Amino acid sequence: MVSLLGPAEIRELAARLGVTPTKKFGQNFVHDPNTVRRIVAAAGVGADDVALEVGPGLGSLTLALLPVVGHVHAIEIDPVLAGALPETAARYADAAKLTVHSADALRITAADLGEPAPTALVANLPYNVAVPVVLHLLAELPSLRRGLVMVQKEVADRLVAAPGSKIYGVPSVKLAWYASSRSAGKVPPSVFWPVPNVDSGLVAFTRREPPRADVPRKAVFAVVDAAFAQRRKTLRAALAGWAGGADRAAEALVAAGVDPGARGESLTVEQFAAIAASAPQAATGNQ
Repeated sequence: MVSLLGPAEIRELAARLGVTPTKKFGQNFVHDPNTVRRIVAAAGVGADDVALEVGPGLGSLTLALLPVVGHVHAIEIDPVLAGALPETAARYADAAKLTVHSADALRITAADLGEPAPTALVANLPYNVAVPVVLHLLAELPSLRRGLVMVQKEVADRLVAAPGSKIYGVPSVKLAWYASSRSAGKVPPSVFWPVPNVDSGLVAFTRREPPRADVPRKAVFAVVDAAFAQRRKTLRAALAGWAGGADRAAEALVAAGVDPGARGESLTVEQFAAIAASAPQAATGNQ
């Protein structure tokens, strides 16, 4: 079994690198080996997988992934941490299976990563960019078939929320466009350094085909954004700006089989796609 980083190793490595966790990069380093083993096990990855890790930090999760998967692409925005990760991997595991990308995950492309193409996103995501990162990577990397991410518990709950829930919203619908998702457990603050003031949650997802192939994703997302911009409004009112008027919005809703008096939090991703498809000119104008 590969050695993993505990509290003493994390502090020693950070001190040697002159690293202090920063809010700017959303850095909270995991120092509990059992937690990273749990994440890798829950991700269900194996030797045929190519893992994509975002925000590896000092390498806790990276070291747990390397013995299990075929390759790890690690995206790290902090240049000091990105530069140190290969050496840490070499000390504890097989560094030949690791490619480190010193980059912003929100700007990464499939061409930037190269081969082998990632098949699974497994990451302890920075809290402040978790949702945009997941959505960007699913859009940019069609090779990603599934994932397990650790995010703030509140964000995890929103990502997996079902229609009709009070916390169902834009993140819920947009993730549902790409994948089916579920909660995979809770992680306490005590496993991090520094200790955050919130719990973390694990979200597992499996990619699926989009609900409809005849309407662009951007068109659907434009409807979703408009529907939730003012949650208390009916869809007839909320989509007025998107459709070019409340009456036109009502026409699009009726054509899609949706009650104009309904609210966005009651709709499935399939219904949002139907609305976008029912008013192609309005949708195209908002891309």
